[in-house]
This record gives sequence, C-alpha cells and structure tokens, in this order.
Amino acid sequence: MPVINPNDEPRRELVLIAGSTDAETALVHREALRVLRPDIATAHVDAYSDDTWPPAVLHSFERALSLARGQVADGTRSRKDDPGMGIDVDVRDDRQFAMLSDLVPHTIGAEGWRGDRLIFSAGDSGTSLWFAVTETQEAELVSRLEALGVRSTVLAAPPRRRRAAFLPWSRRTDARTRRP
Repeated sequence: MPVINPNDEPRRELVLIAGSTDAETALVHREALRVLRPDIATAHVDAYSDDTWPPAVLHSFERALSLARGQVADGTRSRKDDPGMGIDVDVRDDRQFAMLSDLVPHTIGAEGWRGDRLIFSAGDSGTSLWFAVTETQEAELVSRLEALGVRSTVLAAPPRRRRAAFLPWSRRTDARTRRP
C-alpha cells in the first residue's frame, strides 16, 4: 500500500524480515533512518530496551536521558512523564541524530514523523522495523546496504494479510493513545 507524502510522491512501505543477523538488523535500522532523515520533522525515542544496552551505545543511552532531563528543565517535557519514554529528538542536530541512530536497533520504541504521517517506526529491541520511503530513497537505501554487504532481501513489503499490524496510524485518528 503506497503512502502519499505531502508532495504527492508515493512511498513504499517496507519491513525488516526475520532471519537477519544482529549486525544486519542494526545496519538496516540505521541506514533506513539515515535515508529518511531529511523527511523527518519530529522524532521520539524510548530509552528502554528489552535487552542490556550494548556497551558501544551506552553513551547514547546516557545522552538520551540527559536530553529528557533538559527537556524537563526547559519546560518542553512534563516532570510527570516517564523519564525514558518518548524523548523528543531533533534530527537536524547531528549529535541528537547520532544518538537516535545508535539507539534505534535496540530500543523498545522509536518513531519518525513527517507532519501527521508516521514514516519510521522501530521497536521491540530490534525485532520490529517499518518505514515508508520514496522510490529514490529506496534506491539509495538498497545501494547503501549493498555497499555494506547487506542483502536487499532483508526488506519486504508488509504481508497483505498482516499489513494492519504494520500500518502507520495518524496522530489525528489515534490521539487517545499517541501524544502529538
């Protein structure tokens, strides 16, 4: 099912399929996020993982928690919010984007939004990845992955019969459970 972006450019939905190695999974998460970066207006990450954070990303985990504390201090985040959930990330800031890129393969939840449309969703500590790319972005992603030695067959369109489990929700239609 193609997703139409505000410029009427169709987007193809892709998911990470089972059977990828941990290294491939991490690369696909990071490269998909990198390709989508120019289109992401709003991003959030949860500083939680079902597994132990890998030592190589502990600095990013600490950075995420520090970012959340800063958001509380400047009033953009409520003191009542869970300190590790839904941390706002400015993907235009290289340090924040690097932190997000480090955490997405391991977090229980990360999202990238373009307006009111979800275009990137990672979760379940690396086992779930859904995103929507333009034809140009898909070609760039496949090229980047192949250059890194990752087969393009690790990605597929969501299965028709199970597509509802992967479909993005709109903040307008799901305002009760997702924050704006």
